[in-house]
This record gives sequence, C-alpha cells and structure tokens, in this order.
Amino acid sequence: MELNPDEMQAIVKRLKRAQGQIGGILKMIDDGRECQDIVTQLAAVSKAVDRAGFAVIALGLRQCIVDPDSHEMDVDSMEKLFLSLA
Repeated sequence: MELNPDEMQAIVKRLKRAQGQIGGILKMIDDGRECQDIVTQLAAVSKAVDRAGFAVIALGLRQCIVDPDSHEMDVDSMEKLFLSLA
C-alpha cells in the first residue's frame, strides 16, 4: 500500500529529528561523554524511531478505513508489521 506523501510529512519530520539526534550521539562519543548521557540519548532516538513506525502503521490503517475500496488491507501483514516494532 502506498501512503499519502502529504500525510507522511509529520513522520518524515520526526525521523529527521531522530537523524539529528544520532549525529549528536556520535559527537558525544567522539567527545568522550559519559556512558549514562549517551545511553539516555540512544533511548530517546530509539523511542522516536519506534513512534515513527507506529505512526506509519496507523496512517496505513486510517487510509484503509477511510477508503477501503482503493486500499486492500492484508490483516496478517499489518499485524506482522505492528509486531515487528514491539
């Protein structure tokens, strides 16, 4: 299923922010920052990426519900996608 590019913009924004955080983490490592600080930032990036994944799945489900005739939903595939983020 192809997702609406306009509706994907919020997800893209979230991922770009996570991309920036990853750059910050790499700099922290280069600068010799404390382990706790690095892990805290890694956890934040991980959560941001997970939320982006859930947002993609939610968008797909929403599109299938709003316009079921143009989007064929494979429930098993959607379930596998959802569980792959868990």
